[in-house]
Amino acid sequence: MIPAPDQALHHISMPSSNPYVSEYEDELGKTVEHFREDIKALRTGRATPSLLEGVQVEVYGTKNPVKALGNINVEDSQSMTVTPWDKNIMKSLEKAVEEADLGVGVVNEGDKLRIKIPEMTEENRKEMVKKLNEKLENARIAVRHIRDDIKQSIEKAEKDKEISEDDKFRYLKSLEEEIEKTNNNLKEIRDKKEEEIMKV
Repeated sequence: MIPAPDQALHHISMPSSNPYVSEYEDELGKTVEHFREDIKALRTGRATPSLLEGVQVEVYGTKNPVKALGNINVEDSQSMTVTPWDKNIMKSLEKAVEEADLGVGVVNEGDKLRIKIPEMTEENRKEMVKKLNEKLENARIAVRHIRDDIKQSIEKAEKDKEISEDDKFRYLKSLEEEIEKTNNNLKEIRDKKEEEIMKV
């Protein structure tokens, strides 16, 4: 039996009458957050620390995000520098940024790494939007899998006589509403990012 939903879980306008959705609330939230983080590194033609968000640098046997290893300084709209606290990691830092394939120029200046953001052409921008749409599709697939799991739980509960047929239809309806809300949220994040990419 699924326990009665905890009211505290419904701060994100969850349908409080659906304990099956409540059980997967965290997973749906994480899918949206993962998408938000995942698209940060898509280039918008302007220098921004979020461009390095997904870059992991291998230092002393462990992988670390760039921001944990030094200062990121945006110098102008087309360039920024990373000054590591430990100069011995310059080579590893340079290698990590180059291998991340961000479409930027990388210059090792000895004490800091200079990152030059080339002007984006119309073609670059369209390519970035294409990548953005691929990432959106992956997020939607993840949401669809969660939806299928919840749907199965509801249908099984009715089959096992834990809930009535009326309950089943009510729960399935509120499930669809929640999934639609999540997909709309993903689309809003995607549209905002496209605007940034296409902005000249």
